[in-house]
Amino acid sequence: MKLLKTFWIRLKTPSKVAVGLVLFMGFIGGLLFWGAFNTGMEKTNTEEFCAGCHAPIVEEIRETIHFSNRSGVRAICSDCHVPHNWTDKIVRKVQASKEIVAHLMGTIDTTEKFQARRAHLAEREWMRMKNNNSQECRNCHEFEYMDFSEQGQRSVKQHSTALASGDKTCVDCHKGIAHKLPDMKNIEGWQ
Repeated sequence: MKLLKTFWIRLKTPSKVAVGLVLFMGFIGGLLFWGAFNTGMEKTNTEEFCAGCHAPIVEEIRETIHFSNRSGVRAICSDCHVPHNWTDKIVRKVQASKEIVAHLMGTIDTTEKFQARRAHLAEREWMRMKNNNSQECRNCHEFEYMDFSEQGQRSVKQHSTALASGDKTCVDCHKGIAHKLPDMKNIEGWQ
């Protein structure tokens, strides 16, 4: 009983050293957690990580202007599929966690299974980009800095009307800019 009473008294009136030690350990623990969390987040934004489950899609980008071009600017998977804003990035990572479950269950672990689900995956990604106003496109392509004198007539017309008014967003017209398109016969508004 005396031991319990002594413990209770120490718990109620901790020494300054104990409080300082707990605070210091909490600070170090927080730093370690934050470092490990950010390192994990950055690791999941690499092409190598994406190719672990989406190898056929990662290969497709190598044939596009987003991979190789005269300016030397190159986009990787996360540039287009992961928002740059930190809170939006966390939300997207949580949403993407179900893709890991699908991969582990073997939902798209072969090229044939991937091709069978290509339209579904594409439509889901187009909807996500439409809903966030193609934010990932706008991280690199800003409307305010478009030089219409360097664009074709059709591009100038679409960019200066539908895009400028907000009626359309980048993904409405640029589906398949970095990946092969699925069968588009049932896609609304596609010609």
